[in-house]
Formats: sequence, structure tokens, C-alpha cells
Amino acid sequence: MAQPPLGSDLLYSLASLDRTVVLVGLMGAGKTRVGSQLARVLGLPFVDSDHEIEKAAGMRITDIFDLYGEPAFREVELKVIDRLLQPPVKILATGGGAFIQDGVRTLIKSQAISIWLKADLETLVTRTARSTARPLLQTENPAVVLDVLMQRRYPVYAEADIVVESADQTPAEMVKMICEALANHLDARHSS
Repeated sequence: MAQPPLGSDLLYSLASLDRTVVLVGLMGAGKTRVGSQLARVLGLPFVDSDHEIEKAAGMRITDIFDLYGEPAFREVELKVIDRLLQPPVKILATGGGAFIQDGVRTLIKSQAISIWLKADLETLVTRTARSTARPLLQTENPAVVLDVLMQRRYPVYAEADIVVESADQTPAEMVKMICEALANHLDARHSS
């Protein structure tokens, strides 16, 4: 899949990236898919915190929820994200509930640049419809669950450093939007 061209000025401004970029948002916002392409464009490693949690626990996230409950999962999540925020700089996709946790959010705010991939309900419902790996959506009406999660989590996601709308764009278009927003953020940070 061809990437939209990123100008040399844009790539130059992103060369000063000195912190891990953490993608936050609800399940289905595109964090993993877009994040892996973003990492390729920027020549950085890509890591998905949910995959790293599964490796650390030796089991799937749904099994952690079933056997030990959400509080145990959140403890593991905090430890894994703390480790993943250490150098080298990378693109890190987090689970939908990670940034909601005070401890995780504090770590991200102090050590990384956070980008909220903000999607509307219809987009999220469509994107998550085929997945069985999302414990919170294993219900008769996932749209209701997603709507409730949006009401609770969107005010917290809004604390992210950067907000990028995730809707009908292709992943490549999203990568370009993120790169532009990230370059603007870095320029503002360096000029202050």
C-alpha cells in the first residue's frame, strides 16, 4: 500500500522526535493498524502493549480477564507500559482502557507524546464487529457498550497531547495526518 508522500520538511521536523509516541483511543480507533504503518514511515520500532501483555502473562487478554479479573489485568498493563516507555523511541499502541488508568496516564504524560485517535460510534462499531478478542464487547449489543465507553473515556482521552480524527481515512491517510500533527507539536514544543 503506497504511503502519501511526506515532504522532506515534514520528515526533517520529525527527525527531532526524542520521545516514544503513544497512540490512545477506544478499541477500533486504528491504533495497531495505523501505528504499525506510522512506525514504518518514521523508521521506528512498533509495539502493541496488548501483545506485550499477552507475552508477559503467557496467556490471552481474554483469559486474564476471565481468570483474574480486570484489576489484575490493569496491574500487568501498568508494569508492561512502564517498561515499553523506556528507550529506544518507538511507536506504542495501547489498549483502549490503558490511558484511562491514572498511573498509566501519568507515565505517558511524563515520558511520551500521546496521540488520541478519536473515532465516532458508527466507525467503532463497524471496525470491531468481526473481533472476538475484545472482552468488553462480548455482549448482545456492543454498540451500547461502546457508547458508554465513549461517554466515560473521551473526556480522559482529551488529555492527550494531540487529537487526530479517525473516520473514513485509509491507514496511509491517517499516517500523514498524524505526522503533520506530530510535526506541529514538536515545532511548538521546541519554540517554547
